[in-house]
Amino acid sequence: MTEEAVVELNYVLEGPEDAPVLVLSNSLGSTLGMWDDQAPVLRERFRLLRYDQRGHGDSPVPSGPYKIEDLGRDALALLDRLEIESASFCGLSIGGLVGMWLASEAPWRVERLVLCCTAARFDPEMYEARASKVRAEGVGSVADVVLERWFTPEFRAARPETVESAGSMLRGTPSEGYAGCCEALRDADMRSRLGEIRAPTLVIAGAEDPAATVDQAEEIRDSIPEARLVVIEAAHLANIEQPEAVTREILEHLEPVVRDRS
Repeated sequence: MTEEAVVELNYVLEGPEDAPVLVLSNSLGSTLGMWDDQAPVLRERFRLLRYDQRGHGDSPVPSGPYKIEDLGRDALALLDRLEIESASFCGLSIGGLVGMWLASEAPWRVERLVLCCTAARFDPEMYEARASKVRAEGVGSVADVVLERWFTPEFRAARPETVESAGSMLRGTPSEGYAGCCEALRDADMRSRLGEIRAPTLVIAGAEDPAATVDQAEEIRDSIPEARLVVIEAAHLANIEQPEAVTREILEHLEPVVRDRS
């Protein structure tokens, strides 16, 4: 399958109707609930749109493999359905790849961009192997390894209840949806298109992120004109491990959008 029809994504839209729109795009193995720590603050300033990637949460689960273009077109179709002409976009991990695709493919739709704990090119062999394992044995077969990559050892020891909640979210992901998105990560390579991005861009990296390293974040920063990089003491899900710091950086980067509307 090279071009899947768009999926009607599950979403939550909150905040003042006249505020600038901010879209939050989730990671592999999560749902729109991964942004629960950010949502109460962000929806005070923004018309906040969170959604589940195809194959995740309450969104439909078409047969894989998926392409990053499929996930990007899903997001564009959601904006069209909600009659949103343009928005700021914040994506984490595979959500960040969706943001890169949107900002290069449909630049007039993206006002400002936040790329969190992501890479322009992930390890294809790892995601090929993970897709095969999940299709054969289910998401539970990779859950322990994934959680070790999502959070630092210190956080896992100090906040076991948060890690368990994230684990439940992960294990609830449909196997086909998880595997299909692994195949999107396997094939996606946005490196040659980063220079096309004109939206003001903030890159957020976790200092101890094994999935999307600081070196990969620096590559993004160096390739997008005038992009800025912030490194936070966290692993892959920095927005859960360091919620206040991530929320603060998002707000600071998006302040010009709020100011222009006031």
